[in-house]
Amino acid sequence: MRIVIAPDKFAGTLSAVEAAQAVADGWHRTDPSATTELLPLSDGGPGFVEVLHAALGGKVHEAQVTGPLGAPVTAEYLLDAETATAYVESAQACGLHLVPSADRDPGRTTSHGVGELIARAVGAGARTVVVGLGGSSTNDAGAGMLAALGAGPADALSHGGGPLADTPGTLDLEPARRAVEGVRLIAATDVDNPLLGIHGASAVFGPQKGADPDQVQRLDAALTAFADRVDPTGETRATPGAGGAGGLGFGLLLLGGTVESGVRRVLEAVRLADRLTGADLVITGEGSFDSQSLRGKLPHGVASLASEHGVPCVVTAGVVKVGRAEAAAAGITETHALVDSAGSVEAAMSRSAEELRSMAAAVARRWSR
Repeated sequence: MRIVIAPDKFAGTLSAVEAAQAVADGWHRTDPSATTELLPLSDGGPGFVEVLHAALGGKVHEAQVTGPLGAPVTAEYLLDAETATAYVESAQACGLHLVPSADRDPGRTTSHGVGELIARAVGAGARTVVVGLGGSSTNDAGAGMLAALGAGPADALSHGGGPLADTPGTLDLEPARRAVEGVRLIAATDVDNPLLGIHGASAVFGPQKGADPDQVQRLDAALTAFADRVDPTGETRATPGAGGAGGLGFGLLLLGGTVESGVRRVLEAVRLADRLTGADLVITGEGSFDSQSLRGKLPHGVASLASEHGVPCVVTAGVVKVGRAEAAAAGITETHALVDSAGSVEAAMSRSAEELRSMAAAVARRWSR
């Protein structure tokens, strides 16, 4: 058999690379003769640069940038010199994993470091900058990113979403626009949320970053006040994807950027369609396979492409919250949850690699026949 193993990360436990290797190791326990092709993936969140570097080559550049709480962090961007295209992973500069649980406060985390990475990439010769959105700790509508590129007043924009409720003085975005003049900016995301409202950045993603219901309301009001000043027509704030990464999508749109599917860009870069030719099975997965997964996240993208090529698709996940009928409608043949085999969420997370190996071995016993 020939199996393509193409998972996303299992958030909090395994990187996409580690997850793919665990599945391959487990499969070979049962079927040593199988050919397993490892293809770790990302939808724009953590792992975006690593995955694209493996697929495209290019050079990874390291930079010290401002982290989400103001302290410096080390981040990377990928530069493909042939196409003058840079790939920036926003989570490396403002990711939730960079903020200790006790300090998580989306009212004060900043996207400033993302702007610094963009500036470094442009300075290195990039004429297209693809910013992967996902896994952020921020809810500042990209204000910190804009400040890093020259928007002002810089101090008022660089301290998170909370202070945006009453930013003093005149907001000047022109220096930031000049900093990326002639550069194509792309927000790579697979969320279609607008900036504001019940489906916006604060309401949907704020609680994941530490906001309680009262703070969600305050943050939405702060982002509304900011948007009223920089987006008077209201058109940009309503664009699907503007709410990605706590509104970082909105900030990129204000600079003339566009929103594209992160999954589609990655799947095209790794040439998944070509790799599916002649495959007997594709295995994908992520930490939590839920209703959001069916709205264009990575397993859905892999399953859709597999279905087009007539290849069965199995999803392995930490937790599965999607029914069989819903999964089948998305082109998914089977789903398997580590929680079911491990007995609890805690057990699944504490020994996720071994549980994933055991699950893959069990799947192989059925499919290898």
